[in-house]
Amino acid sequence: MVDALITSIAQAILNPLITLLFAAAMVYFLWGGFLFIRGADSEEDRNVGRRHMIYGIIGMFIMLSVFGIINILLGTFGIAAPN
Repeated sequence: MVDALITSIAQAILNPLITLLFAAAMVYFLWGGFLFIRGADSEEDRNVGRRHMIYGIIGMFIMLSVFGIINILLGTFGIAAPN
């Protein structure tokens, strides 16, 4: 019973939330790339774009790590990983 509850929570809430946040980090990274290219003639604009890209990469890394940790915990406790 608890296994089914945890699986349904992971499937219905956590996985879509992680996917949404990963997509937001990807959009932030791409926006930073756009700003970096658009501001090629200005050092300040390039720095802003570079910071956006770095924060986007960090965000994607965090979301990927959270997804991995959740799957490791589910596997450790013998709960089937949601599809």
